Amino acid sequence: MQTNTAPNQQLITELQSFGLRLSDPNAGVASRRGGAGPSDHKAVTVDGHTVMIPVHTASSWSSPYVAAPPGRDGTSKIVRDGVEVGVISFPRQPRFYKMQTFDGIPYNKIATLHGADVLATTVLQSCIRYESRRKSCQFCAIGQSLAAGRTILRKTPEQLAEVARAAVLLDGVKHMVMTTGTPNATDRGAQILCESAFAVKAAVNLPIQGQCEPPDDDAWFQRMRDAGIDTLGMHLEAVTPEVRARIMPGKASVSVERYFSAFEAAVRVFGHGQVSTYILAGLGDTQEAILATSSKLIDIGVYPFVVPFVPISGTPLEDHPAPSASYMRELLTPLSAMLEAGGLRSGDIKAGCGKCGACSSLSTYEKRPS
Repeated sequence: MQTNTAPNQQLITELQSFGLRLSDPNAGVASRRGGAGPSDHKAVTVDGHTVMIPVHTASSWSSPYVAAPPGRDGTSKIVRDGVEVGVISFPRQPRFYKMQTFDGIPYNKIATLHGADVLATTVLQSCIRYESRRKSCQFCAIGQSLAAGRTILRKTPEQLAEVARAAVLLDGVKHMVMTTGTPNATDRGAQILCESAFAVKAAVNLPIQGQCEPPDDDAWFQRMRDAGIDTLGMHLEAVTPEVRARIMPGKASVSVERYFSAFEAAVRVFGHGQVSTYILAGLGDTQEAILATSSKLIDIGVYPFVVPFVPISGTPLEDHPAPSASYMRELLTPLSAMLEAGGLRSGDIKAGCGKCGACSSLSTYEKRPS
């Protein structure tokens, strides 16, 4: 759980840009390679703020930041050029990872711990666009963890409910993220999310964020809300048509205009600040374009969760550079002021990536409650 103390903003931003070399790769929660969500990362805690830091990327292997093995107190010194620049710790391996479902599937193949207290799952580990590199998102690795046997193709509502209940009881999980590969060009995953959320909410009182592309019918927003989804993420990733067409040629067929009409309809159902979108900085959009789009999102009550792009091994963008720390500071500083003026705060989000904040240092730029 995040604290209200001001974390080391500069160190977090630098680590998310450069990545981190680990003297002890087994420290903390097992890192993830490939798959959906924050991949090739490890969760670390800086001043009470848990963030996801790249540890398996090409840039992280040459990072100037090195984490010493954890001491007896569980903390690890961060060293740059031989000089200690900070201290981190690692969230512990969750107890629910040791269990398996009634049908024999290890719990960590159904859902994993993100950050410090977030349960995350990809309900459907496939996408209609992934098998075609002409259509797939060039940064996506959704099929990698499936091919490696670290997850299963489709998590049933019963499996998700079982794992969610155990994660709450054993590890104090506070909210859940349900994302999905896109199964079709109509509801685009909304139905799968409805079925899954309904089962989880019947088993345990856990706030849930659902994530999918905008469905073809706005009626799905009320259906998702009625099924137990508390917040909704519909992710633009890139904001300008030319970058979207180049980086995610299939997903770009759902226009930015459709996203914005869906955002407006979703905010009417879920409420101000309870709809969000991922924006990946560093894919080619200018800072001005990201801020201009963010301004429009904030005006309609959507939280723009701006995250530094992390190149994942095995994808077409594995050699694409991550944005520099200075680029992210220049972007997140004015964005945080825009969020404050618009009355949007990560801490007010009921569930999901924006609330967790581990994949971006954005929340550290927010003014802390006095």
